[in-house]
Amino acid sequence: MIISKTPLRCSFFGGGTDFHDYYERCKFGYGSTISTALDMFVYITVNRNFDGKIRLCYHGNELVDHVDQVRHNIIREALKLVGIERGVEIFYSADIPLSGAGVGLASSSALVVGVLNALYAFLGRHVTPEFLARQACEIEINRIGQQIGIQDQYAVSYGGFNRYRFNQDGSVTVMPVICDLEVKEKLQSNLQLFFTGTTRDSRKIFTEQVQTISEKRAMLDDLVEAVDRAYDNLTLDKLDQWGTDLNRAWQIKKKFAGGVSNPQIDEMYDQAIHAGALGGKILGAGGGGFLMLYTPVERQQAVQQALGGYRQVPFHFEPQGSRIIFSD
Repeated sequence: MIISKTPLRCSFFGGGTDFHDYYERCKFGYGSTISTALDMFVYITVNRNFDGKIRLCYHGNELVDHVDQVRHNIIREALKLVGIERGVEIFYSADIPLSGAGVGLASSSALVVGVLNALYAFLGRHVTPEFLARQACEIEINRIGQQIGIQDQYAVSYGGFNRYRFNQDGSVTVMPVICDLEVKEKLQSNLQLFFTGTTRDSRKIFTEQVQTISEKRAMLDDLVEAVDRAYDNLTLDKLDQWGTDLNRAWQIKKKFAGGVSNPQIDEMYDQAIHAGALGGKILGAGGGGFLMLYTPVERQQAVQQALGGYRQVPFHFEPQGSRIIFSD
């Protein structure tokens, strides 16, 4: 039996610059994001099936004779990629609802990476975060055909708090954020995470975003520059500027596609700003899921009261990426 544990992630700056249509042609020579893994996880258990069938347990259940019959597209393509055609049981559980696709925490990419990591361990192979991230991109983008970027696969594979560069030649540079521990802890304490109560299908938002990348290139350039400013602000302990820049980046992101925000999200965000938050954003593609806010500690109670109808979710930064936590 193998169990993998893969973190979810929070992306702060640069989302949208990780699409190949942008970073392969941009003036900088790369797209860039800055994000952290969170202490919320996807767990994958893989075991041998005595009857030689494939059994899957997630928010649905499957029992089939061969990999080609598997309905779950991510698990089916992962099995094919690693070369397993039958004879396994796969169980999927998570710290968010199993049907919680569209919450903006990279749960789909965490599922792909976690399944791949567990399946390779089941075959007796140790694989690197880079290998996991690239194979996850192969499944999500090339095999399933999702129009998404590539930051999530790397963020959940590597874990930690990193700045990423997506280079024109297709390589990805992973740079740990280096700053005083006290500054990182202060940043974490100044962040709040609220669930909007709604999820969304991100495919329509991402499709519109991809189709309009060429005409929004100047905005994406601004977001690349925001990543460098955010990194500098951390090293200089200018954390309130981090919050202000989050607000500026959110105003840009809302222009990417029609469904990124909506009246409910706008009202929620405005209430938080009026109560003392300096900035924030909807995580992921937008349209629902989680609202992350930068709020100085002394103003957080006021923000909590202003958003009293929404669930606040505690979290911490997670230093580790996808790993095998049990093997027997």
